[in-house]
Amino acid sequence: MSHPDHRMNLRPLETPTGVSAVAGPHDIGASPGDKKSKSKSTRGKKKSMFETYMSKEDVSEGLKRGTLIQGILRINPKKFHEAFIPSPDGDRDIFIDGVVARNRALNGDLVVVKLLPEEQWKVVKPESNDKETEGTCESDLPEELCGHHLPQQSLKNCNDSPDVIIEAQFDGSDSEDGHGITQNVLVDGVKKLSVCVSEKGKEDGDAPVTKDETTCISQDTRALPEKSLQRSAKVVYILEKKHSRAATGFLKLLADKNSELFRKYALFSPSDHRVPRIYVPLKDCPHDFVARPKDYANTLFICRIVDWKEDCNFALGQLAKSLGQAGEIEPETEGILTEYGVDFSDFSSEVLECLPQGLPWRIPPEEFGKRRDLRKDCIFTIDPSTARDLDDALSCKPLADGSFEVGVHIADVSYFVPEGSDLDKVAAERATSVYLVQKVVPMLPRLLCEELCSLNPMSDKLTFSVIWTLTPGGKILDEWFGRTIIRSCTKLSYEHAQSMIESPTEKIPATELPPISPEHSSEEVHQAVLNLHGIAKRLRQQRFADGALRLDQLKLAFTLDHETGLPQGCHIYEYRDSNKLVEEFMLLANMAVAHKIHRAFPEQALLRRHPPPQTRMLNDLMEFCDQMGLPVDFSSAGALNKSLTQTFGDDKYSLARKEVLTNMCSRPMQMALYFCSGLLQDPAQFRHYALNVPLYTHFTSPIRRFADVLVHRLLAAALGYRERLDLAPDTLQKQADHCNDRRMASKRVQELSTGLFFAVLVKESGPLESEAMVMGVLNQAFDVLVLRYGVQKRIYCNALALRSHHFQKVGKKPELTLVWEPEDMEQEPTRQVITIFSLVEVVLQAEATALKYSAILKQPGTLGHLGPEKDEECDGEPED
Repeated sequence: MSHPDHRMNLRPLETPTGVSAVAGPHDIGASPGDKKSKSKSTRGKKKSMFETYMSKEDVSEGLKRGTLIQGILRINPKKFHEAFIPSPDGDRDIFIDGVVARNRALNGDLVVVKLLPEEQWKVVKPESNDKETEGTCESDLPEELCGHHLPQQSLKNCNDSPDVIIEAQFDGSDSEDGHGITQNVLVDGVKKLSVCVSEKGKEDGDAPVTKDETTCISQDTRALPEKSLQRSAKVVYILEKKHSRAATGFLKLLADKNSELFRKYALFSPSDHRVPRIYVPLKDCPHDFVARPKDYANTLFICRIVDWKEDCNFALGQLAKSLGQAGEIEPETEGILTEYGVDFSDFSSEVLECLPQGLPWRIPPEEFGKRRDLRKDCIFTIDPSTARDLDDALSCKPLADGSFEVGVHIADVSYFVPEGSDLDKVAAERATSVYLVQKVVPMLPRLLCEELCSLNPMSDKLTFSVIWTLTPGGKILDEWFGRTIIRSCTKLSYEHAQSMIESPTEKIPATELPPISPEHSSEEVHQAVLNLHGIAKRLRQQRFADGALRLDQLKLAFTLDHETGLPQGCHIYEYRDSNKLVEEFMLLANMAVAHKIHRAFPEQALLRRHPPPQTRMLNDLMEFCDQMGLPVDFSSAGALNKSLTQTFGDDKYSLARKEVLTNMCSRPMQMALYFCSGLLQDPAQFRHYALNVPLYTHFTSPIRRFADVLVHRLLAAALGYRERLDLAPDTLQKQADHCNDRRMASKRVQELSTGLFFAVLVKESGPLESEAMVMGVLNQAFDVLVLRYGVQKRIYCNALALRSHHFQKVGKKPELTLVWEPEDMEQEPTRQVITIFSLVEVVLQAEATALKYSAILKQPGTLGHLGPEKDEECDGEPED
């Protein structure tokens, strides 16, 4: 957790205290792009800039009649005047042009829009290369498709070595949406941390972004009629303010020193340009700010919006606190957490009073009569070496007939979280633990996370188990659910399990293994891991044969300096057989529990669905693949998975191209969502697209996800351990919605934390060199995937030492020819042709501004042999 002086618990944003009747600066101010104040002739008039919101009744009626549309607002982080909401029919996004049309809604808000007359719709020209017709490139992918999260803890607890490898914790239940690795770790969502100068779109003018320079995927992905229209709309109501209304940024004096405003307000300039500039009362500012504004030029503040009047260009806010110097990890981290509404305050005394008080806690004797006692069984955990919240354990016992008794044993968190208690309420509100690179913001107090619930070795623990009788081929012969007591015999890391898998016949020396309880031998554990691995391989094989999808993407892990906490290095996290072993059994347990609770409570089951990809974006991608001569089948999740695994060879170029295409394929994918079964009429909508199964839920991570706690309660009721949940379907759906919101926020925070650490690494250890593959080509820039680090960057022609550059289309493929300025004037200039899938060499280098870095292309000369010749087909050799 943060140090006490870095803590901040924001008051509820809709009802700020201390600003009950703020006399806001209504009439004077400049729009974000206009430095001039209004002329004297209009200064006295209260001319509204924004429309008054419609009444709730009119909105309700309009939504019923279909004259209004609701959706989550997404604001383009590169071009903040552009916003979008998804089209209900899955077609192209609905466009919202400009701050006025956005009507004071912020990114992530649930808004209601009214379509504008057709003559005001956005014209999308076929040759414009304008790819922002589908909104921003922020990753909306389900964490499950992306598999991993980062269970880090503060380095002060790691005294065993000077450096700590921060790795991805893998809970297989998180890979359900096909993504093995957190998607788009460092894309546009990284905002102030990794955008290069020209991406800010507001204040940095040395590399202006033209309207053509905003691509989400390679340019020519859409065949359009001569003139195509994109439906455009304006916001008429905010149904739910999902944005926290908090922002990090910098304080500035107002430009007009003679104005009345100058004496009352300072200007807060958010780092995220999707948030408006904000007037803050000078009384909130440091006492010497007006006299010495330059002293605060690099100080990061948190401000929250408390009001935004119809007749004011800027919002009115309250300065919450000073965080510290911009560019430093802790202030930036606190800013990220606050912006995304993550509660990282200490747990209150009321919450802590709900925990068992007499320590050390022991299982009450009466529990042994209510549970199956598995303490003598060989049960163990497999987790990242740094993990402390051990949710799940595995067991595998050979049976006389050649089958196996396989158990998934999950911490019985619901035993310690009484329904309706203060602990229950705070866990429901937090909804998820948030994994940063350097620490975890836990959903539950550490006593539960790391001690009472965590399945630590050689201590008795309460669990909820699913136990199957399985054939060696993974066929289920029998299935049992119930409350249990286990005693894990050892805590294996993924590395330990991997070494066992890779050495099936050799005994692993005790010095290379963690302590194992005397009742069990290392040989017994080793054999259990091998048996589980064998079954997992068959389960996985069958899953993909049955049509599942996985989109593995590059993900960074960091090595941190033990004393400073700064990143010393980073590497791409490797997803290996030991990860896959755990994943398969977590998926199996989650699917089994989903069927069990849905059979018991068809109207009240908390399940998880994954809708199919967005139609329009998928069609665009299909067309792009067709144009590029790539045989990718998008007809189903399984067909896509088969294409991605079989189309490409295993040479360096083919693997790089597979990474790029995998990245592109992830973009049309939608979020997986928790939902209450009683509120969806069509069972077809229950389906999970990536897993290609009819029912799915989350059961295996109750220490870090509140949805799993609810599922545990439902399962307990289904098994007769407790009474039915007293929750109406619509109440359960509200909890599901909140879990979805917090999960998305948590994912964004994790991406931003990774981005922050990578930006610091570039600053401290850069410049960093890497090969990169071109993902998209524009007329004055191109996008690359930096292969060594998994980051995406845009490279601008005007930042390179070029004599000239020329954009053209060859057939339908975009092509950018760069003519390099020769180092020796007597030499001929080098020509370099940039097309999609070109392999190039880039240098990542820090910018002067805190935590910004840009990508620069190295002059060619050494990489020509890595890609196919320009006229060759780019199909790649199919794998055997």
